[in-house]
Amino acid sequence: MDIVDVPSCFRVRVMKVTRLLVLAIALGAGIVAAMLAVKMSNREPEPAPVAVMPDAAPRLDTIDVLVASKDIPLGSRIAAGDLSWQSFPKTGIAEVYVNRTARPNAAEELVGMVARSPFLSGEPVREQRLIKADRGFMSVILTPGMRASAVEVKAASTAGGFILPNDHVDVILTRAAPKAGSSGDPYVSETILTNVRVLAIDQQINDGKGEAAMLAKDTVTLELSPRQAEAMAQSTQLGVISLALRALRDREGAPIEEETEATGGSVKMVRFGVQSTVSIRR
Repeated sequence: MDIVDVPSCFRVRVMKVTRLLVLAIALGAGIVAAMLAVKMSNREPEPAPVAVMPDAAPRLDTIDVLVASKDIPLGSRIAAGDLSWQSFPKTGIAEVYVNRTARPNAAEELVGMVARSPFLSGEPVREQRLIKADRGFMSVILTPGMRASAVEVKAASTAGGFILPNDHVDVILTRAAPKAGSSGDPYVSETILTNVRVLAIDQQINDGKGEAAMLAKDTVTLELSPRQAEAMAQSTQLGVISLALRALRDREGAPIEEETEATGGSVKMVRFGVQSTVSIRR
């Protein structure tokens, strides 16, 4: 009778059971992994992240302002279509500008008015620079209290003919020297008016395309105060009038000099055998 080693047989069986158990666990893990893989493949893709936009900039508050739709020369009448509405930021708009909120019909109401100063295309309209007038343009463009005085000049005595309307000039009188003078010069010159505005040259009140506007023996119309107009009338009888052009920055920085009671000189004249002294007021 054979003797069986019981412990060895038992160990063999235990090893077989252990192997089967490991295989079963591995098989189960594989099945679970396959099921998870199938489930993951069937899941819907996550939505793309939505970018968070910063808060939009605040909207500017605008207002319609009346502007010139084209260049409007000095002294011209406003016609239909010369003015139009344009949106501007409400902050910083001057009260003198015409806006649609206050005057919705201003574009039609201002038709027929005369421009007292030129407007550039797109420039906001100020009603103070417009005036109603049924007469000539010269009385419209004159500054209140001033006078328009015309004087005959030559191109050679007016900065070579480069003086244009709206320029500012000094008026110089050249006359015969008094006999009592000791300088020996037959003529003397003196500035009788300073920083006066040129209103027109002949019938031209605009500078056109910036070209020289004067020819020989043209008439220049100046804007003068009443006393200046008197001095100019006297000066035209005493000698030759010349105009000296002032620089743009010079005339903007210097105020217009008002005449005083002081005299600017005198000259003795003999007419029909009668001697008289004429004073020149500045």
